[in-house]
Parts: sequence; structure tokens; C-alpha cells
Amino acid sequence: MKNNQISETLDVTGHKCPVPVLRLRRRLEKMSFGAIIKVMATDPMTGVDFPHFCRESHHELLEMTEEDGILSFLIRKSDTAKNKEYE
Repeated sequence: MKNNQISETLDVTGHKCPVPVLRLRRRLEKMSFGAIIKVMATDPMTGVDFPHFCRESHHELLEMTEEDGILSFLIRKSDTAKNKEYE
């Protein structure tokens, strides 16, 4: 990861679908365009849900990793993002 300064961190470990995506969406709504959020989750479905959410809402999934059962995502808020996804 180069030149990607993390603006915020969101810990949704222990939460199951749909809570992680809903919390991510709410947090992104408050962030500036171009800002990067790191999200940590334990629900295996976030490995499917977060990439899908990013595609549908036009945010950029920069990185997705897994270590010791914790999935980590780096997501950049797009200036062309759709605001009302997953309501």
C-alpha cells in the first residue's frame, strides 16, 4: 500500500450480516471524498459483501486481507459514490 493514508478505522468484529455493511455505509457518508477507511470484520460474508457494496456504490476497494480470522479492508470513498445504497 503506497500513499494511502488511513483516515478512519471501523471495527465490526463480532457482528454478522447486514450490520458490517450498514455501519460501513453510515461511516462513509460522513467521510470526505478520497478518504480511506480501514474496516476489520470477522463475519466471513464480509469477504463477499464489502466488495459487492464497493462495486455497487462506486467506492474503491484498495485491499482485502485475512489474518487469524480477521478480515481487513481498505476502502477509498469515491467522489462518484452513490449515497443511498443498502438502505
